[in-house]
Order: sequence, then structure tokens, then C-alpha cells
Amino acid sequence: MGINEILEDLYMLDPALKSEEAELKKIIEKLISRKPEAEPDEEFKARLKSELLDMMEQKRRRKGFFVMHRKAVLGAAVGLAAALVLVMTFAIRPAMMNEPSAHGAKEAAENFYADESEILAGKTEAPMPAVSEMKRRNTRAEAPVTGFSMAADEIAEYEKDDDFAADRLTGNNELNTEEYNRIFENDFLKAAEAPLSTFSIDVDTASYSNVRRYITGGSMPPPDAVRIEELVNYFTYDYPQPEGDLPFSIVTEFASCPWNSEHGLLHIGLQGLTVDKDEIPQSNLVFLIDASGSMEDENKLPLLKKSLSLLVKELRPEDRVSIVAYAGAAGLVLPTVAGNDNDAIMAALDNLYAGGSTAGGEGIDLAYRVAAKNLIVGGNNRVILATDGDFNVGQSSEAELVRMIEERRNQGVFLTVLGLGMGNYKDTRMESLADKGNGNYAYIDTLSEARKVLVNEISSTLFTIAKDVKIQIEFNPAKVESYRLIGYENRLMAARDFDDDTKDAGEIGAGHSVTALYEIIPAEGPAGTQELRYQSWTAAPAAEDSGELGFIKFRYKQPNEDQSRLIELPVSAGHVTMVSSENFRFSAAVAEWGLILRSSKYAARADLDNVIQAVRDSLGQDEYGYRAEFLGLLYKTRELMGISGNRE
Repeated sequence: MGINEILEDLYMLDPALKSEEAELKKIIEKLISRKPEAEPDEEFKARLKSELLDMMEQKRRRKGFFVMHRKAVLGAAVGLAAALVLVMTFAIRPAMMNEPSAHGAKEAAENFYADESEILAGKTEAPMPAVSEMKRRNTRAEAPVTGFSMAADEIAEYEKDDDFAADRLTGNNELNTEEYNRIFENDFLKAAEAPLSTFSIDVDTASYSNVRRYITGGSMPPPDAVRIEELVNYFTYDYPQPEGDLPFSIVTEFASCPWNSEHGLLHIGLQGLTVDKDEIPQSNLVFLIDASGSMEDENKLPLLKKSLSLLVKELRPEDRVSIVAYAGAAGLVLPTVAGNDNDAIMAALDNLYAGGSTAGGEGIDLAYRVAAKNLIVGGNNRVILATDGDFNVGQSSEAELVRMIEERRNQGVFLTVLGLGMGNYKDTRMESLADKGNGNYAYIDTLSEARKVLVNEISSTLFTIAKDVKIQIEFNPAKVESYRLIGYENRLMAARDFDDDTKDAGEIGAGHSVTALYEIIPAEGPAGTQELRYQSWTAAPAAEDSGELGFIKFRYKQPNEDQSRLIELPVSAGHVTMVSSENFRFSAAVAEWGLILRSSKYAARADLDNVIQAVRDSLGQDEYGYRAEFLGLLYKTRELMGISGNRE
């Protein structure tokens, strides 16, 4: 396991620890022995070092050696003193970061890791970790903190915590309080009895990066953390740009279902109009930052500061930025300044420290008031909420917060939610806020993911081109016996809601691609007649003669309008064949992986090796290496599931 190497790294962080070398060795050996099945790679050793430091820090706090101090945060741009006072506490954890390759997946041949400074500087040349090896992250500790030492009796007492620490290394922490909405998978519905399928589109991607966090950390995700539509929509697809004045294009494809060859798979793709970041209307952004005590870990507030520094570099002089923070109370940290006033924005961010309780409701209220005060008519007005979702003061229930968001969304202010952290992560709350706030939701687990969301996809993250987008499909019972929508369980709508413009639905950002998949059981023979006690149903002649699988309708609103517009088109049954497009094969492979992760009763003959092969064959251009990273994640999934296979 390289115990001496681990010790040397610890001594670099704190030379005073060298006096406790004998006791440290005992702790390391004991921790390793607790989890002998854990893979002794670089990532495991880095996580082990993190746990050792964290154990000692927690011990030190219990002994009363921590330092707490308060800092008044100033609005540097205008010289106005902010009223927010935050409590500072220290947590020592490594930052796990890598930058995707800009050269494409097929050229990622060696294991190199991007330095954090390169990511912050905007360089994207560093190759991805090679897919053939599962060394997924370069883990580096932050700069040394003031040294401390522990007496032998303190270390001996602290060994009592090693069971808990060892479980954390492999994701088995019994004290985990993460929250996810229960997912009840969509069932097959008979087209003759329920021909209409209606749902709201979803462009959130949080589930994918959260699932990735679990798997790269050495444990399988909870089934309810796996939202298949968000796994599929994490990736972009080669859909055509819209024509005319439409905000998005629509493509459909029907082919054999990879995990059940007796069924078909209907692929529906929407492509939002691509808008260059320089063409985005003037932006009025309010950073709403959770600075409570639960945000002190390195993968929360410290990671957020670095992430927002990437976004700030992309802003223009005509953009406006304000910063609101909340802990035990909410305060205006930075009154509105020009988007290119990097010094003022970064000074305000740097002066934020974690501490205290979490008055999230008060913070949301203040952020929306600040956004409304600086509202840009015809502009891009948005609150960017960054939190672990652990609200506990004032309006803190999900229902209260959702009602507040619903009241404010009609002001023309959109919402982006950035989730961070682990252990006490409240996914269910953040998903609800984003859904009800005309917004999108991403999970930031690494600086690389921050670059994806806030730089590479800045237009789609920050600029909405269509809101309240709904889809309704009428399936042809002459062609479809039964159908099942894969994913979108929390986006289902009643058929009557499709034409109701007061019903909220999803938003599409500039350049967003949205994909939906239906598993289809083909009809055998004519649709015939269905006799009921009080009525009868007979298939219309067009059902047999049209050659259509169904008829699809889309409703959407322009961002500044309240009345929806309608798009309609037939879906051709076509010829079910194994020859399908790269878009179809890749999206189907991601969905099949999701079925496996969920242990879905609909997984049929889903096979991880087949998924791996399908992804290998459909990597495409992969400009930023996201698909190659996914391939590596599939290998890691296979290892965790104990499935043998080759990586050729």
C-alpha cells in the first residue's frame, strides 16, 4: 500500500506529524486491514490520506484546539460595507480534479492529469486519463495548514473512529444523510387503453456527475440517485440545428432495443439553437452562495470559489454580477458590479468562509429581490444558487422553498442550481427548486465538471431559449401494443395539462440537446375492436394505413411570453433494424447502463459488456472527452459489480 509514501505526503502537509510516526503507521495498517478488498491504487491512497487528516482534525476540534474567527465581508467594487458576518472553520481535504482532453477520446493514450492551475487558466490541452487504466483522478492536498501534533494517548483514543473512516473510503458510511426522491419506474402502457404519453422535458445533468462521484469513490449509487434521463442528457448529440425561426429541431429514430431484441426503441431528439456566448443578451447574475457550516469541506465552498472563478473569466463588461451569501442570516456581499470587474468579484468570493446555520429561505428571498432590483428588460436575468441543500433555519422545508420559488419565477428571473458535496447532500430539495424555478440543476464534483457546466456549456447553462416545453405522443395501436417511457418519472404530466399554459414545464438552454427514449412492444396484427361495458373502441382506418408509429406534439413558450406555440409531426414506424445511428446507439447504451445501476425490473437482458462495446463503437467526435470518460466509468462499474471482462 506504500505506507511510507503516505506518511511522507502527510509530513509535507504538517511536519509536526513526524513525531507520531509509529502511531500513524498503526492507524494506517488498521484502516487498510478493515477494507482488504479495496483496490490499492493512487486514488485509494489519496482518499486514505484525506481520511487520516480529517480524523486528526476532528479529534483536534473535540479537544478544543480549533480556531474560529469572524470576518466582515466588504463590497470591494463600491466600497460599501456588507452586513454579513460569517464564521470560519477549517477542514483539510484533497481537491480531486482532472480536465477532459480537447483532442478527442481516441487520442487519449496515456495517463496524464491536468494541473489545477491549468484548469483555472483555461487550458484544455491536457490528455484525459487513459480509458485502458482506471486511475481516474489526480488527488492533491491543498497548501499546508499550520502544524499541530497529537499525543500518543490522543491518537490511541482516536483509533476508535477507524471503522467509520474505513467505511467512508468505500462509501458505506452509515451516518450518510443524503436524500433522494423515490423513483417508481414507468410501466408499460397499452396503446389502445392509454394512447397519450405526456411529459415535460428535462435538461438537468446532476444525476450523472453524482453517480460518477459514487462510482469513482468505490461504491454503487443508491437506485433513487439514478435518473436515467439525466444520464442520457449529460451528453450532447449530433442533432441538426433548427431551421427558420424555431428554437429547436426535432429528430426521431426507431430501431431494435439493445437489451430486448423482441422490442423496439423509439429515440426522440431535440436540439436547441446554438448561440455563441458573445451573442447572449446582457446578463444580470446573482450568485447565491451557501456559506453555512456544512459547506466547509474542500469539495464544497472551496471548490465553489474555484468554480465561479472560471465563470467570472467568461463574463463581459455589459454583464452585471451581485453576490448574496447566507449562513445564520443572509446578506448582500457584493452589490452589482460589471461582469468584467474580476478583482471586485473575486475579492468578495475570497472573503467568504463557512460557518453557522443555514437560512436558505432568507437567502433565496434576498437573491430574488436583488435580481428584481437590477432586472434587465429583455436580458438574461438569473439567480445561481450554490449549496449542498442542507437548509435548517427559517423557511427550510422543501414545500416552503418551492412555493417561494414559484412566486418569484414570474418576475422573469430564471434559476440555476449548483449542488456540491457529499454525506449530507439534499438532492431532492435542489431538484425541486430547479424544476419549479424555470431552471436547470447540475452537480459539481470536480473542477473539471465546473468547467463543463460554466465554461464549455455556458450558453446552455445560463441562457434559456424556450420555456415550459412539453411533449405529447399519441401512439398508434395498430403498430404499438405497449410502450414505456424510460426515465422522466418525475416529469410526467396529465394529458389535459399539455394544452394548459398555466402548467409549468421544463426549459431548454441555448445549444442544449434533449433526448427521450421509449421502449416499444410492437403490435401483432390489426388493432381490432375493444369492447367495454359502457363504450366500445375501434381503431380508425388511418391507424392501419398511415405507417405511423405515432404522432408527436411539442408545446413551448418564448422566454418572455406566456402563450405557448405548437409543433406537430408524425413518427414513422420505419423498419426495425440493428443498423442505427451513432446518436441512437450511444443514448441507448447510457440508458441500458442506467437500467443496470437501478437493478431495473425492465433491464431484461441488459449486459454491461454490451454497453461497453456499444460506447466504444459510438464515441464520435467527443471534443471534450466526456464519452471517453464515460467509457472509463463503465469499466469501474464492472469492477465494482465484480463482473469479469476485457478492456481490449
